[in-house]
Amino acid sequence: MDIGETSNNDTILYLHSISPAGRLLPSASRWNSIEMDFNLFPQSRNNLGYNSLPSRFSKSVDFKLTVTNKKNFKRFIYASLAVVSLIVVLCLLLHFLPNKQRHHGATKDLTLALKQALVFFDAQKSGVLPKDNTVKFRGDSGLDDGNKSLVGGFYDSGNNIKFSFPTAYTITLLSWSVIEYHPKYEEIGELDHIKSIIKWGSDYLLKLFIRPNESSPGSATLFSQVGSVGKNKTSTENDDKCWQRPEDMRYTRPVSSCDETASDLAGEIIAALSAASLVFKDDKMYSTNLTKTAMELFDIVTKDEPGFVQGMYTTKDECGGQAREFYNSTGYKDELVWGGTWLFFATGNTSYLRYTTENLVLAEEEEEELSVDKGIFYWNNKFTANTVLLTRLRYFLDLGYPYEESFLSSTNNVDSLMCSYLSPTMHKTQGICVNYILGDNPMKMSYVVGFSNNYPQHVHHRGASIPWDNQWHSCAEGGTWLNSEKPNPNQLLGAMVRGPDQYDMFLDERDKPWFTEPSISSNAGLVAALVALHDPPHSPSSLNGAGSLGIDSYGIFHNIHLN
Repeated sequence: MDIGETSNNDTILYLHSISPAGRLLPSASRWNSIEMDFNLFPQSRNNLGYNSLPSRFSKSVDFKLTVTNKKNFKRFIYASLAVVSLIVVLCLLLHFLPNKQRHHGATKDLTLALKQALVFFDAQKSGVLPKDNTVKFRGDSGLDDGNKSLVGGFYDSGNNIKFSFPTAYTITLLSWSVIEYHPKYEEIGELDHIKSIIKWGSDYLLKLFIRPNESSPGSATLFSQVGSVGKNKTSTENDDKCWQRPEDMRYTRPVSSCDETASDLAGEIIAALSAASLVFKDDKMYSTNLTKTAMELFDIVTKDEPGFVQGMYTTKDECGGQAREFYNSTGYKDELVWGGTWLFFATGNTSYLRYTTENLVLAEEEEEELSVDKGIFYWNNKFTANTVLLTRLRYFLDLGYPYEESFLSSTNNVDSLMCSYLSPTMHKTQGICVNYILGDNPMKMSYVVGFSNNYPQHVHHRGASIPWDNQWHSCAEGGTWLNSEKPNPNQLLGAMVRGPDQYDMFLDERDKPWFTEPSISSNAGLVAALVALHDPPHSPSSLNGAGSLGIDSYGIFHNIHLN
């Protein structure tokens, strides 16, 4: 395309063009006379050594620039260089002058908060604990779960129940954060720690899926919960009503199970195993086991057979009836798409990407996403996260046909989301949100236990509220600690409590879980936010052009080699 047009008075008319893909494609652009590459944009897939799929979108734009007035053009070049130099100088001044002390102070605070937030997961471990477990008031527990076949995993919150759905979500999110920000984790000495947390969860998730066998052909089993909130046949005590350390449990812990129609639960487990396989890509045997299990489960829960019906796990009493009160699912297509997306990253198999792109469009057309969940990513809604991942695929790999309809829709959604963040009101809110959690709020209280000088002392948590005195405490004795006004005898370091109400009021009372109870899914979001906001490594290694940001831009594409 010609962008230079000469008139009699030697002026030059410059035009900007956007490709039919709806965005600029700078990585393959060429100026006939002058070639400039400032490495400001992701490299094209060709530069990464990947083969390209055919696309109906143009991947390059040829510019023919005619310079008719060299004197003016030189002035333009000199002026541009001067502006660039000024910007560089200003950036250096902002980095090294008065901001330096405050800048590194903030980094130190985020480092401490991140390290503490990871410790919380060690406090939530169930099963035979590792000898080097950092939480001293915890011991082995839940050793008979599922007749010993479901030992391990994490207690969800302040009670002693293990919910599979939020556990899988937690492992997916933590794995994603490691895939993106492993240089940051490594710099602060927490990479091995978070990988051990993820493996603790992924090991447990592998136990939740029982493949069909000869005795029950075509029927798979998914375990959705260990522990109970209601009465059981042998005891009136349960994991919700009994205030007892997990180490002291002697009551029966029922197990809830589902079949392959629990689509949302299956989709989240698939996503977790697939994302974790990328975290452990250097351990080929373990990574392959995770991926293989995810593929098998995906084939079962997405099968196209007459009479097979997909659905939500909480709609069936025997499957998620008790979880309904805590983690009620309102849709399942977003989880299946979520699982397919991560399986594509884990395997590079384009059949999963095709499933993802086709079904995301269908889910949007059917308006499965609740209006109150628009733009929110959490355990019940994966739409926003799905669109972010597909937008990333579009910009970094530019796959084009036949995925462009879903890619374009995803990009538009992400654009709208980013614009909402940049609005005056949202920009101010987003800028203070982590500071709010860490103490910059009307209560002047950090909602992360152990961070700053003022934080909750009466966290709604059984293990933290009962003394670690090598004595067995019954449920009745535990109730005394639930109602005690004394601070918890054990510090639940790094636990983010639920926090204040809409009026910024917070009551630090143990018997009010809507204020003081933490959960693994919430802490996973906290960890992801803290590592994203953390400063990049001071001595960045080669990270495919993103070292200055502390992000591994292409690690998520490790297994994608398209023909």
